Amino acid sequence: MRAAVYCTPGTTGEARGDRAFATRPAPSYGAVTMIASAPSSAPAPPALYCRGLVRRYADVVAVDGLDLEVPAGECFGLLGPNGAGKTTTIEILEGLNVPDAGEVRVLGERWGQGRDRALRQRLGIQLQETKLTDKLSVAETVTLFRSFYDRGPTPADVIRRVQLEEKANAWVVKLSGGQRQRLAVACALVNDPDLLFLDEPTTGLDPQSRRQLWELIEDYKRLGRTVLLTTHYMDEAERLCDRVAIVDHGKVIALGSPAELIASLGAEHVVEFRVERAPDLAAIARLPGITQARVEGAGYALIVREPHVAIPALLGELAKQSCPLAALTTHHATLEDVFVHLTGRTLRDV
Repeated sequence: MRAAVYCTPGTTGEARGDRAFATRPAPSYGAVTMIASAPSSAPAPPALYCRGLVRRYADVVAVDGLDLEVPAGECFGLLGPNGAGKTTTIEILEGLNVPDAGEVRVLGERWGQGRDRALRQRLGIQLQETKLTDKLSVAETVTLFRSFYDRGPTPADVIRRVQLEEKANAWVVKLSGGQRQRLAVACALVNDPDLLFLDEPTTGLDPQSRRQLWELIEDYKRLGRTVLLTTHYMDEAERLCDRVAIVDHGKVIALGSPAELIASLGAEHVVEFRVERAPDLAAIARLPGITQARVEGAGYALIVREPHVAIPALLGELAKQSCPLAALTTHHATLEDVFVHLTGRTLRDV
């Protein structure tokens, strides 16, 4: 997504003591004091809602009648190849872009109705690439962002939560790529948001830091907060997301929980193999236990119901076709396999 730094005009870092905020209890949130949503007898509106969303750029239709609804308290994953309309959709939801048609509601509000400032106070946004001032320290950067909002944890608490305490006095220009990514996430947390947009939040992070961020997102979910997550890590989407939407050509082409989408393949296992010359793939697809066969990279992938039936049949067919086997691997079906099945591309290739 586009690089940006969010500044809300006319805001200060001083808490106003609004009654709505004063009635919100403050539960423990690891090292940070976060503010939980006040109970209400009325049904909560969806955190995100759009119907018939359309956005055009000259002759290109980036978003083509997209429908989406995300209830409050859900971690929702948005996946899609470049050019699918995912980035434009997110920008519209964040109030950074204006649709040509369709209805959009964010936390029950519509952009451009005179309440944009109040709505931005409730959003946390971490962009895929955020340009921060090189010669501000980590502490100064977080303090600056905190000053744009009326409520939230202290800058020191936020820095501690993303584990940048040792770099608190370091200039942004001196940070590693992973540290800068954690700082971008910190800037999205300074206002204790009700809705958190995370665009590739773990890119550049080491495995331990990734898992720490996962725990942070899970803590947010437990407080009834909503997260919209984009990621290229399928294990991340499977672990964190309650539901996932796959977007292509400006439309949602699949929607459901990770388990539901994987089950839609009609089989639980994937067999990948390479041979020294091209086989008759149609003949392989007709073998028992195989529901789908496709070319994938320099090899081939099979969606299979029963590996103990399909693999011997495959080996026999390859021998019959005089195609020497170069390599064979198996794994349980994943969201990556769903994505390839639906779009014809691996997510890391797009």
